Amino acid sequence: MAAEFAAAPKIRVLFATTEAAPYVKVGGLADVAGALPPTLTRLHADELDMRLIMPYHPQMKQKNLPVRKLGSFKLSTGAQALHVDLYVSSLEDVPLYLMDTRAIQEESAVYEGDPALDATKYVPFSLAILEACRFLGWVPDILHLNDWHTALAAYALKTIYKSDPLFERVKTLLSVHNLPYNGYGAQPVMLEMGFAPSEDPELPEWARFTPLPLGIASSDKVVFVSKGYADEVLEEPMGSGLAEYLGLYPERLDGFVNGIDTELWDPMTDPKLRHPFSHHNLSGKARNKAEFQEEYGFRVDERIPLLTVVSRLVNQKGIDIILDALTEIRDLPWQFAILGTGDVLLEQRIREMAVSMPERVAAILKYDDAIAHEIYASGDLYLMPSLYEPCGLSQMFAMRYGNIPVARATGGLRDTVTDYASSPEEATGFLFEGTTGSEMAATLRQALTLFKDKEAWSEIQKNAMARDFSWNHASIAYWNLYRQLAA
Repeated sequence: MAAEFAAAPKIRVLFATTEAAPYVKVGGLADVAGALPPTLTRLHADELDMRLIMPYHPQMKQKNLPVRKLGSFKLSTGAQALHVDLYVSSLEDVPLYLMDTRAIQEESAVYEGDPALDATKYVPFSLAILEACRFLGWVPDILHLNDWHTALAAYALKTIYKSDPLFERVKTLLSVHNLPYNGYGAQPVMLEMGFAPSEDPELPEWARFTPLPLGIASSDKVVFVSKGYADEVLEEPMGSGLAEYLGLYPERLDGFVNGIDTELWDPMTDPKLRHPFSHHNLSGKARNKAEFQEEYGFRVDERIPLLTVVSRLVNQKGIDIILDALTEIRDLPWQFAILGTGDVLLEQRIREMAVSMPERVAAILKYDDAIAHEIYASGDLYLMPSLYEPCGLSQMFAMRYGNIPVARATGGLRDTVTDYASSPEEATGFLFEGTTGSEMAATLRQALTLFKDKEAWSEIQKNAMARDFSWNHASIAYWNLYRQLAA
C-alpha cells in the first residue's frame, strides 16, 4: 500500500501595518498593505496562511466595515495595564485583525506628524501585536513589520519577550519605506511601556533608543522598497545617520520595488476617465487631454505639451526644482497642472505662478482622487525631481497612462524609469542627476524637443504603458524571502 504523507504546514505570516488601502490611506504603505498580502494569498493559497493586523482607526469605523469582535486582553509590559479590544474583518480573502485602544480612539489622524504624539498609539500597538497572537492562539512563523510604527515588535522579541517560549521560533522581516522617519521622540512612551535602551555598541548612541534603528538591529531581514534605495542608504546623507551601521550587515539587507494595482490603474477600464485608451490606441488619451485643457482654461491644442504633477507639496518631492525649471523654459510652449497640498510657502509660490501665467498654470491645491486619475490620463510629461524617493508609485501610475516621467535618477525612480539618453529604443522616460532647476530644465528641453516627433513620442508612450508594474515581481521576491526565513 502506498505511503501517505501529510501536507506540509503552511507558512504563517502576520503583516503588521498602520494603514491599508482601500480602508485607510495616507501614503504608499497603504498601497503595499492593501495589495501585497492579497496577491501572495492568491498565488500561494496552498502554502501560505497570511493575515494582516492594524489599528482600528476612527476613519475605518466611519466606513461601517463588517467587523466581528473577538474579545479583549490586557497589555501589561509597562507600569499600567492597557486594555485592548480585538476585532476581525477581511481585506479581499485575507483575515484582517483590528486593534483598538484608548489612544487609537482618541486620536483622529492616522499620523500626527509628531513621533511623540504618534508614539502613544504605535508603541503600545507594536507590543499588542505580539499579545494578540497569544490571545488568538496563532503564532506566525514570520512577523512582517513596516516602518518605525511597528518596528518595536522586533526589538520586543529580542528583549521583553526573549524568554517567552511562545515566540522563540518567530522570524522578523522589517520593510523600510522611508528611513528618515525613524520615530525619534517616542522615548517617553517607550519607557512607560517597559522598553530599555539597546546596549549594542555598533549602533549610534542616538539610535539605541529610537524605534526604527532598534527594529533594524533586531530584525532577521530588512527590506528597502527598491534596490536603488537599498544601495543609497549605505552612504550618507541617504543613510540618515545609519549608513555605517547598515554597511556592517549587508547580508541582512535587500531591496524590492513595490508594485501597483494594475486593475485599479488601467486606462482601458478606469471608471474615473471620460475616454478609455490603451497603448494600442491612444486616441482616448488625446480626447482626455483636450477636455482637461478646456476645463482648466488652457488653449486646446494637442501640440502644446501638458506637464503634470500629483504630489505632496514638500521639499523632498523637489517642488521648488520644478518651479525653478519652468521659469527657465518660459520661452518654450507648455502648460502645467499641479494637484496636491503641503508646505504653505510652496503652495503660495504655486499660486503666484498661476496668477502670473493663468493661461499656462493650473494650481489645484487640494487632493482629489478623481482629478488625480484625470491628470495622469491627460498629461504628456510627469515631473518627479525628488531629492530622494525610496520607491515612488506616481511614476508608475503615470507610465501606465502614457504620461512620460522626467525624474531625478534616485532610488526607485532609477529602478523603474528607463532613461532616453542611455537607451532610446527601450526608453520610458527621462532621468537627470542634479538637484537644481537648471539641470531639470535642460532635461525638460530635451523631452520637449522629442515631443514634437510624434512617431518617436508614441514609441516612448507605448514602452511605458507596456511595462509590467503589477505586484507579481515583488510578490515573487517576498515569497522567496518568506520561504528562506521559514526554513
